[in-house]
Amino acid sequence: MARLQEADQQHPKEAIGWAARDASGHLSPFKFYRRATAEKDVAFKVLYCGICHSDLHSIKNEWGMSIYPLLPGHEIIGEVTEVGSEVAKFNVGDRVGVGCLVGSCRSFDNCANNLENYCPQMILTYAGEYYDGSITYGGYSNTMVADEHFVVGIPDNLPLDAAAPLLCAGIAVYSPLRYYGLDKPGLHAGVVGLSGLGHLAVKFAKAMGAKVTVISTSPNKKKEAIENLGADSFLISGQQDQLQAAMGTMDGIIDTVSAPHSLLPLIGLLKSHAKLILLGVPDKPLELPVFPLILGRKAVAASAIGGMQETQEMINFAAQHDLKPDIEVIPVDYVNIAMERLAKGDVKYRFVIDIGNTLKATSEL
Repeated sequence: MARLQEADQQHPKEAIGWAARDASGHLSPFKFYRRATAEKDVAFKVLYCGICHSDLHSIKNEWGMSIYPLLPGHEIIGEVTEVGSEVAKFNVGDRVGVGCLVGSCRSFDNCANNLENYCPQMILTYAGEYYDGSITYGGYSNTMVADEHFVVGIPDNLPLDAAAPLLCAGIAVYSPLRYYGLDKPGLHAGVVGLSGLGHLAVKFAKAMGAKVTVISTSPNKKKEAIENLGADSFLISGQQDQLQAAMGTMDGIIDTVSAPHSLLPLIGLLKSHAKLILLGVPDKPLELPVFPLILGRKAVAASAIGGMQETQEMINFAAQHDLKPDIEVIPVDYVNIAMERLAKGDVKYRFVIDIGNTLKATSEL
C-alpha cells in the first residue's frame, strides 16, 4: 500500500472529480493527481462521461474488488490538450475517447491479435493498478491521461455526448454481433432486454441489415422497441404462445439481462447451429439445459467489450450510419440521484455526465 501511495503522490498534474470513499457508494468532490504526459501518452480535458451499470456495482463494492477512493467512469470523451513526443495518431484539439481499458501486456497472443480486452494483465480504466503501481481513476473527472494505444478517435459527425456510451455499451454489443456472424443482411437476431446494452444491440443489428426481435418481460416496451428503435417484432418472454410461434426462427440471440433468468425458452427460439450470446452478469449461476442444445447443435457463448482496433471500427461504423444511443445528459452534481435511478432502471437508456460544463462549477473542495 505504501508503494501505491508513493507512486500516486509522484503524479504532478492536479485534477478534480467525483469519487466514492466507501461501499455506501456516495460520490462527492475529490482532488487527486494525474501523471505527467509521457512519450506515448495523450492528455485530454474530459467533456462527457457515460454512466455504466458497472459503475454502480463498483462504487458499492458489489463485486468485492473495489479500491477506495474509487473514481468511476470508462465511457470518457474529450479534447486533446497535450501529446507525448512519440504519439503518432493524435494532435492537440482532436476529439478522442477512452473506454474500459488503459493498459495490457501488449505482447502475448490476445494482445498480438487485437484482443486486449481478453488480456490476463489488462488494466481497467478505474480501480485498477497501473504499471507504476498507482491506482487508476476514471472519467468522472476534468482530465485524463492514457497511452495512445488505448485512445480512440471520435469522427467529427458523431456528437460527443452520444459517443460516450458507445465506448462500453456500444462495443459490448457490436463485438459479438461481428464475431458470431450476426452482422449479415437477412439474418434474424433476437435481443433480450431493452436496456442500455439492449437498445444499442437493436440499433447496431438493424444497421447491419438484420431482422431484429426484442424479447422482454415488459409488454409496455413493445411500442418503444418497434416504433422508436426500429425492431421488427416483439416477444413477451412470459407468453408461451408467442414463444411457441417463434420457436426455431432466430440465427442468434444477444442476451443483455443481468438478472437471473431461464435460458431454456431462449434456446428454443434458436435455429439449429445458432448461438445464444450472454452479455449480462447475473449474481447467481444460470441453469444450462444441455438436451435442447444437443438436439439442434446449438451453442451458448459469451462476450466482453472488444479490443482497441475493433472499438475504433465500431465508432467509425456508428458515425457512418448515424447511430447514436438514447441518452439523458446530466450535471455532475446529479450523479448520486442518477445512480439511484439507474438501480431502479429509470433511464432511457444511458446517463451521460456533462463534465465540461458542470464539473468546474460544482467542485469546491
